[in-house]
Formats: sequence, structure tokens, C-alpha cells
Amino acid sequence: MGHVRRLTAKEIESILARYGFDLIDQRGSHRKWRNLETRAVVTVPDHGSKEVPLGTVRQIMLSAGIPTREWRTD
Repeated sequence: MGHVRRLTAKEIESILARYGFDLIDQRGSHRKWRNLETRAVVTVPDHGSKEVPLGTVRQIMLSAGIPTREWRTD
């Protein structure tokens, strides 16, 4: 298993959308995404083109149930 990939908020949100997540709320620079099937809810911080911290990427992806092949390096 590889390391956590460096991702921007847009890249994370693109992955979430592919796995059935919909944007449900936004407060400032934080967007809340929900998957109706799994009932998972995650919040993605969007600070422009900055990369999201690796620990935050990991926590979002694990909470969302996204397969590791999507967010880890080979």
C-alpha cells in the first residue's frame, strides 16, 4: 500500500461525485457532501488551489468509504 496522494479540494470532490456523493451544504470554505446509499457525510475544506493536508485527505476518504486505489500512490 502506498502513501496518501496530494490532492486539491476539487480533486477530492471529483472522486466523491464519482462514488455517488452530492453537495448538500457549504459554510464559508467548507463543503459538506453526502451519499444517500451509505449515509456517509464528509466535509471538504476548499482553500483555493492549495492541496488539502494529507491527514485530512486520508480521513475524508476513509470516512467516505472510497477505495484506497483512488487516493493512495502505487
